[in-house]
Amino acid sequence: MRFRYITFLFGSIFVLGAGAKAEKKVTMAKATSEQSVFFETKVRPLLSENCFRCHGGDPKKDPKAGLDMTTLEGMLLGGDSGPSLIPGDLDNSLIIEAVRYRNEDMSMPPKKPLSTEKVKILEEWVRSGAPWPGFEGELVVGKEGSEEPYDWDKFRREHWSFQPVIKPVAPATGKSEWPKVDLDHFILAKLKSKGLKPNAQAEKRILLRRAYLDLLGLVPKPDEIRAFMNDDSPDAFTKLVDRLLDSKHYGERWARHWLDVARYSDGLGGFGDGQDLPGAWRYRDWVVKAFNEDMPFNEFARRQIAGDCLEDESKDPVATGFFAIGPTYKGDGGDAEATNAAKAETLSDRVDTFSRAFLGLTAACARCHNHKFDPISIKDYYSLAGIFNNSRLNLNHPLGTKDEIDAHKEGNARVKEKQEELNAWSVEVREDGMRKLMRQSGDHILALYRYYQQRNKDGGISDRNKYATEKGIEPKSLNQWERVLKDARNKGKFPLLATWFEKSPLDEKTKAIEAELTDSAKVFRERIVTILDDLDGRDSMWREDMKTQGKRLPRPRASKEDLTFLNHLRGGPCKIGNPDELGDKFKEKHKAMRDAVALARKEVPPKPPTAHVLNEGGSTDMHVALRGDLAKKGEVVPRRFLRVLAGDDSPIYKNGSGRKELAIAVTDSSNPLTARVIVNRVWQWHFGQAIVGTPSNFGILGEKPSHPKLLDWLASSFVEEGWSLKKFHRKILLSATWQMSSVHDDAKFAKDGDNRFLWRMNPRKLDAENWRDSLLVASGELDFTIGGSPITNILTSPRRTLYSKISRSGDRFDSDAFLRLFGFPAPQSTSAKRAVSTVPQQYLFMMNSSFMQKRAQALTQTLQQEKDPGRRIRMLYERLYSRLPEPRETEAGLTFVESTSDPSKVWAQYAQVLLSSHEFMQIQ
Repeated sequence: MRFRYITFLFGSIFVLGAGAKAEKKVTMAKATSEQSVFFETKVRPLLSENCFRCHGGDPKKDPKAGLDMTTLEGMLLGGDSGPSLIPGDLDNSLIIEAVRYRNEDMSMPPKKPLSTEKVKILEEWVRSGAPWPGFEGELVVGKEGSEEPYDWDKFRREHWSFQPVIKPVAPATGKSEWPKVDLDHFILAKLKSKGLKPNAQAEKRILLRRAYLDLLGLVPKPDEIRAFMNDDSPDAFTKLVDRLLDSKHYGERWARHWLDVARYSDGLGGFGDGQDLPGAWRYRDWVVKAFNEDMPFNEFARRQIAGDCLEDESKDPVATGFFAIGPTYKGDGGDAEATNAAKAETLSDRVDTFSRAFLGLTAACARCHNHKFDPISIKDYYSLAGIFNNSRLNLNHPLGTKDEIDAHKEGNARVKEKQEELNAWSVEVREDGMRKLMRQSGDHILALYRYYQQRNKDGGISDRNKYATEKGIEPKSLNQWERVLKDARNKGKFPLLATWFEKSPLDEKTKAIEAELTDSAKVFRERIVTILDDLDGRDSMWREDMKTQGKRLPRPRASKEDLTFLNHLRGGPCKIGNPDELGDKFKEKHKAMRDAVALARKEVPPKPPTAHVLNEGGSTDMHVALRGDLAKKGEVVPRRFLRVLAGDDSPIYKNGSGRKELAIAVTDSSNPLTARVIVNRVWQWHFGQAIVGTPSNFGILGEKPSHPKLLDWLASSFVEEGWSLKKFHRKILLSATWQMSSVHDDAKFAKDGDNRFLWRMNPRKLDAENWRDSLLVASGELDFTIGGSPITNILTSPRRTLYSKISRSGDRFDSDAFLRLFGFPAPQSTSAKRAVSTVPQQYLFMMNSSFMQKRAQALTQTLQQEKDPGRRIRMLYERLYSRLPEPRETEAGLTFVESTSDPSKVWAQYAQVLLSSHEFMQIQ
């Protein structure tokens, strides 16, 4: 169903902000008595009957498109798209354009056009200055409002996230020995203000397991556990943290966090966005590498926004996969409305993902109107959308060095050259061969007639092929002519052979006389020879021209009628489909040329890999789309950064799409959001909850920070230390806050049940990736290979869950079903945080799935060398929980495994129970 939004458009009038009206002054002449009568008897009734019902006539409803036509002031001020009336100006008065019904998108009244007489009434009224009785002199329109949609300075001054980041001094906390680093003082001061005390430090083994799962997403192995537990040096934990941050598996774990924000998938999003993205994994691997190399976050952000636009030494197009792996919608069938809708949705995704990921703002809410809560105008939205409107998706951007790319292109060019030589030679020699057969056509059809006349006579030759060979004719020619002449449908193709089709000369009882057949064949042959002689003459000039010009030219062709005639011969009785049919000499050359093509193809250097990226695609500004409809164009807005952040006179982007300038603005030290947003995300990924509980919304509807001074101290320190994520991790993990026990305390819980003020470390359930990967580590099956193309079924693969293929729709692969069951976020849009769920289906999976049974069997295999049941139980607890079992746990385990006479099965069952336990699924 098509919905039409009818609004009056006027290019020179700005699009009005929510609740804002521009002040204008209009001078109106006093209506004469004749004009007053004309208005009251002709114009007002016409407007009342056809316009007022929708545009201001019902006081209980807002006028459609914001246009009130019941007053002169309403018409002069206009609606969403500006004034509907310009007194004295027919061409620019949009009420006239609407009633003339010449513009499909601007036709009023919408159901039925006005009569010609009524249109003329309105034209006469506007032409005469639009006199409206009671209005004269200077009329001020829209005085009650301001054209500014927001009080920008008030937002910058009063809302915490738009204020500059100023590094606070760590608060004094008395003589407490609890703080280890500066950030602990902020936590302790807040706890004291709430009448709370922090928990004591967690046990050493808990810190070990917590660090492994936090930084690597994997449980530690027994030898790693023993090495750490036996290290009694004061800096044992510091050394552990440094070693984990240096691990190549750190990047895998932390890349997955960012990929949630980047709404990473391998495509296949369903209707309008169903394309596969087979190279999406290259962006995933880029993120892993960036984290492992500790790429400064400002550079990390800059490259994802504009990696293809940067200087040669830092050009990094793969990073723009951040946008390229997102949905790119396509309209169905090329319908303009569907195409616009698809484009609008794609731009909305780009703007939304960008603004929420890097700025913590919901800029896409301003797509159809000024943001209702945050200082983001519709102009701001289309300033950003214009940047992405000038960025083109390239699904096959070549990677590798310039030499590699050039070598591959040159190799393919050689193959193409050899193939073209083969094709041209084949066409030419086949054409020459067919022309030879054409010239012999008369002789061949007469030979065929004579063969039929003699074959049943004494001494005749019954075998047609033998007859042809004795007469020096290629047997295939007689076979092809026989098929043609026995099919009456070919008469229209060869009218000169009419007697052959009418008298059936290939029948022994034919009434045809040889003389008339000979004449027919002669006339037929003469026409062929005449055409071919002309072509042969032109061929001589053609070959000379090619020799002179040094390039291949198209071979001369006969006239249209003659060409049709020759093509009937080429496709029928004189057809040569392959040069091999021309004899051994041609057959040998044909083989040699094919071999040359094959050799050239074999020698082509490997094709450089490709990636999905954004490329530059223009430098034009966008129109505001009225009510979000790209077909309804408002004013043109320049590409620039958000006004609330960049200032009232923010610079206009003129360099290509503007993504390079946008990347600079996002990472500029004066931008108060980017550093705050990323340190808040990292804090959440470490503690299970963020300082700002809405990590992708720092706007008015977002939560206020629980520790605002800590947030700014962290953001300032982060920038001072070069935007280094590894230094930030180290700062957090070495803090007393992160090292706290997660032990429950009733009194503290009563005061702060949500643990917003961090009196303990939050115990957390492992996410799907952590849990599955740790299962494989514990069972000794995990494949530690880094990177590469995705696997299609993680339930049978030993690779890390990061490398599974996932669809945007979440319903294409077995991995989709598994991940969805354990709370994986839908990749249709950027995800701020994981939802935590505990549902029966998860436990049914652990109890009954073959995946869990195979992990248990593999885990049991690692115990085969140990025969003592008690030591086996100790080994299992160490592998799974990084601790030794308590006596009661050992006793329960022994009771279970000794309760059956089939140890092979009972140990696997026991292992499956331990693998499915809450303790294994949690970070304490």
